[in-house]
Amino acid sequence: MLTTIKNTPIPSEIVDRVIQEMRLASVGKASIREIKRLVDNIEIASGISFIRMEMGVPGLKPAQVGVNAEIEALLKGVAAIYPDIDGIPELKNEIARFCKLFLDIDVLPETCIPTVGSMQGSFAAFMTLSRTNKSKDTTLFIDPGFPVHKMQNKVLGLKTASFDVYNYRGEKLREKLESYFKQGNIHSVLYSNPNNPAWICFTDDELKTIGELANKYGVVVIEDLAYFGMDFRKDYSKPGVPPHQPTVAKYTDNYILMISSSKAFSYAGQRIGMMIISEHLFESRFEDLLEYYNSDVFGRAMVFGTVYCLSSGTAHSAQYALAAILHSCNEGQFNFVHDIREYGEKAHIMKESFLANGFKIVYDKDIDQPIADGFYFTISYPGMTGEELLEELIYYGISAISLSITGSEHTEGLRACVSLVPRSQFPDLDLRLQRFYADHPLA
Repeated sequence: MLTTIKNTPIPSEIVDRVIQEMRLASVGKASIREIKRLVDNIEIASGISFIRMEMGVPGLKPAQVGVNAEIEALLKGVAAIYPDIDGIPELKNEIARFCKLFLDIDVLPETCIPTVGSMQGSFAAFMTLSRTNKSKDTTLFIDPGFPVHKMQNKVLGLKTASFDVYNYRGEKLREKLESYFKQGNIHSVLYSNPNNPAWICFTDDELKTIGELANKYGVVVIEDLAYFGMDFRKDYSKPGVPPHQPTVAKYTDNYILMISSSKAFSYAGQRIGMMIISEHLFESRFEDLLEYYNSDVFGRAMVFGTVYCLSSGTAHSAQYALAAILHSCNEGQFNFVHDIREYGEKAHIMKESFLANGFKIVYDKDIDQPIADGFYFTISYPGMTGEELLEELIYYGISAISLSITGSEHTEGLRACVSLVPRSQFPDLDLRLQRFYADHPLA
């Protein structure tokens, strides 16, 4: 309990009591879900709504074409039938088409696997890749990143390494990556692009560097495309027309792509994502896999070993929904980027409010270009650590998460998500930030 200011927008005695009831040793170090529960409880106790920026969940309606297709599939009785573990043919074909039209890469439908959200895809990837070579036992994370990915490795008992990429952009990335790869223990490297939480976006030159080093050292690149097409500085919305969503798949055959339906299509609730494995990796043989699986072929071990054991595939009706969404995108009938531009527009307005009240943007540059406006942005306040800032903002009815839990070296910062903040709350955000600024004057 950092604040000594009693007259805050959320009564301090209510905040203090709820924190004590939840037995949180440190609000600033709390996980995303713990912050959510804390804010839920404070809202109930106080009757005052928060400016909620802690959860990275969609704030738009789900793609209607998907809803309609799923209803139709359910009415036809698919809920009573197990889907194929590796996905229904309609969806696999549309995923492959989507990759060609929006990423400009050629993939086989066979290697396109629907998963129970990208979360299951990453879990399956970590589990399978860690068993391909006994001498390679570590995943490298290019941070900052989604905290749960590291949690997955911890749950699996797997080793990880990481570094904050902020000071290693451009040509500096090669030397830093190679310093890890040449040790010989790295089986895979993971990053998100655009990045959660920093919203930095790798350039094609940087992706080429990652791909070339992956080829040189036999490392598999796990590219998390949860925020597909959401670098709104360029228009990635037109199928088959440049520019395309940048991807490491242009520069290596050692890749697994994770494409989420949660943000781009606002279809988070049905837990349906896409895992695209390169043909080369899918067909590769690893003798060490036989200790755990019936096949040493990576793709077969992944599908009939890991994915089968985890969930026997993903929900039947949701696959029809995603197939319909992708078909509509592929045919140019549904411009998925058009609707989600709202996130970038809100981010621009919200960042201006923070900057006008003494805050700074932590990750502010893509090498020499201003950071894009998108789903997330990062903030700090002079003289406070990120943990102190988060704990203090709770009394002002503003929630976020600390960058310290994302692997960032910028311990003074917070990640803010724009999705759950409606425009109707912007005036309230301004007032609360003005109050915070007045209560915490800068020298």
